[in-house]
Order: sequence, then structure tokens, then C-alpha cells
Amino acid sequence: MVESTFQGSTHSKYSQGYSADVDIIREQEYPLLNGTTYLDYAGTTPYAKSTIESFSRDLTSNLFGNPHSMSVSSQLSTQRTEDVRVRVLRFFNADPDEFDLVFVANATAGIKLVADSLRDSDHRGFWYGYHIDSHTSLVGVRELAEMGYQCFQSDDEMEVEISKLASNQSKAPRLLAYPAQSNMNGRRLPIRWCEQVRSATKESGGNVYTLLDAASLVSTSPLDLGPSSSAPDFTVLSFYKIFGFPDLGALIVRKSVARVFERRKYFGGGTVDMVLATGVQWHAKKETSIHERLEDGTLPFHNIIALDTALDTHERLFGSMANISAHTEFLAKQVYDRLSSLAHFNERKVCQIYQPHTSTYGDSHTQGPIIAFNLCNSRGEWVPKTEVEKLATVQDLQIRTGSVCNPGGTASSLGWTGPELRRHYSAGLRCGDNHDVLGGRPTGILRVSIGATTNMKDIDSLLNFVEEFYMEKSPPIVALDPLTEDNEVVAPHFYVESLAVFPIKSCGAFKIPEGKRWEVKKEGLAWDREWCLIHQGTGAALNQKRYPRMCLIRPSIEVERGVLRITCGAIAAPDQVSLEISLGWEDTSLISTSFCPSSSKKPTTVCGDRVSLHAYTSPVVSAFFSDFLGVPCTLARFPTQTSSRYSQMQRTPNTWKNRFRKLIMPGSFPPDFPPPIREGGQTQITLSNESPILIVSRSSVNRLNETIKANGKNGSSKTVAADVFRGNIVVAERLAHRGDVEQPYAEDRWSSLRIGPDQLRFDALDACQRCQMVCIDQFTGIRRAEPFSTLAKTRNIDGKVRFGKYSALSPEELEGFDSELPDRRTVMVGDVVVPSYQDD
Repeated sequence: MVESTFQGSTHSKYSQGYSADVDIIREQEYPLLNGTTYLDYAGTTPYAKSTIESFSRDLTSNLFGNPHSMSVSSQLSTQRTEDVRVRVLRFFNADPDEFDLVFVANATAGIKLVADSLRDSDHRGFWYGYHIDSHTSLVGVRELAEMGYQCFQSDDEMEVEISKLASNQSKAPRLLAYPAQSNMNGRRLPIRWCEQVRSATKESGGNVYTLLDAASLVSTSPLDLGPSSSAPDFTVLSFYKIFGFPDLGALIVRKSVARVFERRKYFGGGTVDMVLATGVQWHAKKETSIHERLEDGTLPFHNIIALDTALDTHERLFGSMANISAHTEFLAKQVYDRLSSLAHFNERKVCQIYQPHTSTYGDSHTQGPIIAFNLCNSRGEWVPKTEVEKLATVQDLQIRTGSVCNPGGTASSLGWTGPELRRHYSAGLRCGDNHDVLGGRPTGILRVSIGATTNMKDIDSLLNFVEEFYMEKSPPIVALDPLTEDNEVVAPHFYVESLAVFPIKSCGAFKIPEGKRWEVKKEGLAWDREWCLIHQGTGAALNQKRYPRMCLIRPSIEVERGVLRITCGAIAAPDQVSLEISLGWEDTSLISTSFCPSSSKKPTTVCGDRVSLHAYTSPVVSAFFSDFLGVPCTLARFPTQTSSRYSQMQRTPNTWKNRFRKLIMPGSFPPDFPPPIREGGQTQITLSNESPILIVSRSSVNRLNETIKANGKNGSSKTVAADVFRGNIVVAERLAHRGDVEQPYAEDRWSSLRIGPDQLRFDALDACQRCQMVCIDQFTGIRRAEPFSTLAKTRNIDGKVRFGKYSALSPEELEGFDSELPDRRTVMVGDVVVPSYQDD
């Protein structure tokens, strides 16, 4: 375990100027941080408990009316709003005589307001230049720049452009934008550029404007906008980045550039003195202030009042932004130094940190408390970012992964060019997907960001996580047990220990009773994942990773009665409720419900795929599931065996996925399994769960549990049931002789299996890629760290955590499938399983 290099809280910068030690502040004000390691302050800062309590008291003690009135309650809202406006300006040392503050939804809304206004200010539009480190919201302004745009790919390019401004005269407006701090790697860019631009364009009338995105900077650093002559013309920020609450943003405008907004076309309630709705197209804008002209509609006045409370709490707890800056600067240096020092047994570095050459950790002028990095194994191979995120989630470590809404900074750090990224996009690469490494390069980063309430325990937890799971202290050992070379007499006897289908995707299993033969269809076991639950707002299929209580929805197939019976609640709980639905496609008399007709199929997202489902329209059905899960949803069913039920995709020979693709329902099968991206060509399809039948080995589960117990801390680690792996078939061994031992992970080498008296043949396909869903106890819905934490150490194969084996009926079984009676194609608990091995 990583040893902390920090002794107590004696360092001068740690909690410097705070009202108390940061651990005390966390205990009293941030109980939501208990039990977790939160390192995503660049996303948002957690809010203090007393902020919410004080705001609640303020709301319950005062009546706040709509500011667009002259009533007492309305005037109170107006007064508080204007007081807060001035207070915020002073928080950033912006003289109210020189600056005005416009309340907006967030920093992005402020950026868009500036861009829209510039577009309206001149019939020719405007020209736009932005720095490569810009957030996506700054990049997007280029789409409104009718006179063109340029991305400055380095500080030098930005400096050159500024130097040309004096000689490059233009009457049309131009806008230069950049972030005060990169939200990707924390590098801080020069605020002085704004003054340089103003100085260079002074003689030409100053028709070049500067826009500073301060959202990332202000979460941990002071922003000083004085004097006005050196400040940006427009500054945008989001207050939740600083205080956690409220969700509100600001556009701070130098009053001397108010002319930009004079020709803004749109107006809303509150920004005009008079409007003629008919006849002549005429209206009179308010002229008293910039914010009165720009704050369309009713302000979020309750949020603005909450901002007053947030400022009070922030000052009381932390003293000043300078104190937070010193605290986070010290901790960021700790993280950087300790991550940089981690090495594998062969001295290869564990972390590739994307530190700009122009910045230094520990220097708040050039570097903020953000660390962007990726992990490598001892062979120099990249560790997939999504695998790190899965394990981090299980370990209650909250970080950010991907391109973090910074396309230019991420691409340049990882060495990607525009044509390469467009080619991969055409092949299926999307933001936030599982395509982690392409062409030997990562497609995203891991980001750790530190804030006011980060403590040393958080830093130790991060380092311990990286060391425990990703730092190899010795050469890796292949975790596959050798197969016995004895003859068939002493060979183990494999058999089907249990069978299960999951009638409703991501809900509980229906265990096939012993002695009951179960039909195997083209697409898998009969009735397996025939239904799913869909969100009534988004249309997306629900999954157990997001809604763990789905495991307590337990369907059962009653073939004789022709019904699907669904029970919700813990097993044997007195408050269980149940629902019955016909297995047929006709309307059922068991409940007052009806299917949507085929003409009104509902397009739905299932595991990332757009498919059409038949949704149940009965409010009885939707209420049954919605009430139990606490989310508005209803039941839907995949269409019958038609072309719309199965994924339609281009086939490429010689891959098992393409061989069985025509038989597979989109999104029908358990763990995530991303399709390959083939460089130089098109991807086939974006299915996530492609395999019909999942096989789990009882011997492998036993070995896993032995490892969990052996590595348990203070004996606290609990074993897991095979049910957490949600397999359709659990295969066990019946040992031939006393003293024989089980063969865990023998399934890794299976090429095919014959099951049952008729020797029904299944082809063994790929190993199943696992996610944190295996940590949900299928009997209680409680999430814990195992077994994923142990799997990440023992079953990490090619950067993916794998456990279990996919299978499907072999081609020989599919010949004449529809013309023959299906009686032979069945499986049953107790059936003999005869595997063939890849090296046979």
C-alpha cells in the first residue's frame, strides 16, 4: 500500500486560512463525502450542508415574489437580486462602475449570449478565434462566425495573432476566446492576453473583443478583474463550480463594450419598456443597464438568493479563494509527484501524465489542481479507461474519464488528428463509449481534479487504488489451470447444475425447475429477454447498473397457464405485489391492458441500439413497475420473430459475431460487449450484448470465492453466489474419483459443447466482459465491491475483466431449424455436458 508522504496537517498550505482543519469541515458540513473518494471537482464542487439549511430558512422566513411587479414580495426579490449582483462583482474584484453582471443558466449560456449578440451586431457577422484548450462550449461558437474562424493550436499562435491585430484592420467585429484554465489538464493560460488585445487594437477603434471562459479556474482560484483596462470584455463562469449550489451562471461584461448588444434581435419579458404586438414591428428596449437588456424573462430569483447564502458559507468556512488555491496547489503537487513515481517491477512507468511543458505543479500561476493521465501495464499497453472507471465505481472512487468536453486539448495530448478521429467516428467511435484504445492509442483520459474539501485521505485512496490494481510488482502469472492429461475414465463429468432465463431484461432470473426440459430457439433459450422496461420519458431501456432494485423484479414463466407472472419485492417479504401478463400476443383478460398495435411500435434505445418495441399502454402495468422502482417506466416486448426483431447488419466472414448476427435481438443479452472498430472500414453495428447464451462454470465461481476469502481484509470479504453472474447455464463438475480436483476456468479453452441425450451442440464463443453489475446481490439489490474487485486482479485479460463464456447453437443445429420439430433442441438440469477443447 502506498505510504502517505504527508505528516498530519502541519504543512503551511494544507487548510491554510480555513475556519478549521479540512477534516473537521468535512465532518460537519459535507456528510455526503463520507465513505467515498470524490475527485471530480472540475465537474462540480459539493455543496455545504449549512448552505442548504440557511437557504431553506431564508425561503421559509420570507415571501419572494416575481421581480416583474411592484408588490412588497416582488420588490424584496428585486432588492436581494441587485444586492447579490453587486456582491458577486466584488467577489471577483470587478468595479460595479466598470462592469455589469448578467445572470445566465451557466457558463455555456453566457458564451452563447455573447455569440448571438455579436452575430446580430453587424450584417456581415463576426470572425472568431479560439485556443485549442477550449471547452466544447467555446469551440461551438465557430458555427455562428460567418466571417470565418481559426483555432490557435499553441500559445505561440495566439501570441502571433495578437501581434497582427494592429496591422490587420477590420471594421467587422472579431472575437478571441480562450479558457483561463484548461478543464482537461489544469494548465492556466495568460490573462494578460486580454490587455494585449486591447492595446493592439486601440488605434483601430477596438473592434476586437475578448471572451474568457473562467468556469474551470474559479472553482479553486481567485479571479481578479481589476483594473478594467486589463480585464476581458466578457467573462463567463458557473457558480456550482465554486459553491456546489446553486445551479446558476454569470456573464460579466465590461460596460465599455455595451455596444455589442445594441442590435441584439431577440427580446423577452423584462428586457423591454414597450412592445407593439400588432401593426408596426416596434419595441423599445430597456436602456438603464446591460443586464436589464439581456436577462430575458423572469430571473431564477430563488437561485440568486441561494447564491447570497452560498457566498456567506464559503467565506465562513474557507476565508478566501486564495486559501483554497494554496490548499489545492499543495495537494495537486502531492498527486503529481506520487503518481509520477509509480513504476512496475520492470521499471516501466504506471502513469502517463499529460502535463503541458509550460506549466509546473506547485505553481498556481501556471497550473491548476487537475491531473490528466492514463495507465499502462508492465508491457507498455494502455489500460482501457472504461475498465478503470468500472473498478473505480466499485471502490467508491469518483473521477472523470473520456475527452472531458475538451476535444482539442484531449486530441492534441493523445496525438490524434482530425482526419483520424473522423474516420473512427465513421467506424462507430462515440463520446463516452467503450472504444478505449484504437491503433495503439487511447481515445480518452482519466482526470482527477481537486477542490476545497479534498483531504489527504482522498489522495491516499487514489494512490492506493492505482497501486493495488494497476501497479505490477512481479511478472504476471497466467491464471489458467492446466487441463488434466489423464484418460477419459478419470476425466471430470460436466453437467448442467442450473438453468435460468431472464424474461425481462436486467430483472431477476427465472430458474428452470429440475426435470423440466427447456426449449432452445435460434436466438437462445425460450423466453429469454423477451421483454424489457423502458423509461417513459426518454424511451431508453432501464438496466440494473442504474437501478439495482430491478433484480427484485422476479418474473416466472407459467407455460401451462400461458402467463408471465411478475413479483416485486424481497423474497418472502409480506408486502410483495404481483402482476400477470399473457405470454401470447393477444389482449389478456387477466388484467385490463392492451398492446400497442404494430402500427404504433415505440422506437426505443436498448444497450445503445435503436429498436422498435411493443409497449404496454395500460396504466396498471406502468404503475406496477414505476411505483416499485420509483422511476416512470413501463413494460415493452420485442417484436415476434420477424426481421425487425433481429439486428440487421452487414456481414463479414470468419467472425463468430457475424456468423450469428442474423439470429440476435438487439440489446438482448447480459453484459456489455462493444463491437469492434475496424480501422479503414465501416463498423458493422453498434450492438452491446450480442451473445445468445451465457455459460458460467461452478468450479470457476468456487475458485473466485476462495480468492476473495484469501485476500479479504480482516476476514470481512464475503463470497458471492453464482447468480450475480446472471448466466443462463451453470455447468458443474462431478469428480470421478476421490482426491480429484476441480478445473476452474477450463471453459476458457472450450471450443464447443454437446449437451443432453441428443448431443445438442453449442459453439463456445468469446469470454464475457464484466462490469460493476456483478457487484449487485441478486437477492437483496445491495451493491458491494466484490466480486469485481477480485476479478479485476485475477481475470484481467487483454485489459478487460472477463468471467463466463458466451455460446450459441452451432450452424449444424440451425440447418432446417424451422422445418423440424423442436423437441430435440432442449436442455435440462442434470444433462451431461461434453466439452471440446481448442487444442483437441
